[in-house]
Amino acid sequence: MVASNGFVEWANVHGRRYGTSRKAIEDRIGQGADVILEIDFQGAMQVKKTFTNAVLIFILPPSWEELRSRLERRGEDEASVIETRLVNAAEEMAQACSFDFVIINEVFERALFDMKTIVHAQRLKYAAQRRARADTFESLHIP
Repeated sequence: MVASNGFVEWANVHGRRYGTSRKAIEDRIGQGADVILEIDFQGAMQVKKTFTNAVLIFILPPSWEELRSRLERRGEDEASVIETRLVNAAEEMAQACSFDFVIINEVFERALFDMKTIVHAQRLKYAAQRRARADTFESLHIP
């Protein structure tokens, strides 16, 4: 939802409310920049409603055991908080089918490569190339 205060807003995540300035996103897009937001499922759906050409990428852990291990290794949360995060993660992961791409973050370098590949492929789409290289298209008489 785009609130009257100019923010793209979404529901509470782990008891916190998050929002991203619609104008900030529009300004970056207007400058030809890629905009990557690290947000939850609900936020992604809100962004997709506001920016219909948004590309949604869901990042999955390689396993439940690894997700639990990563949360525990952080040393930031008590066991009860980790359990809540795992319950929330199950609900989030069930929504992965609503996304355009899925990356399994088993090895960070490979996941980063996958992310860069998706971004690069999006830059090569006709509409993106037409905007970025308008002079070339015009000189070749391509509408």
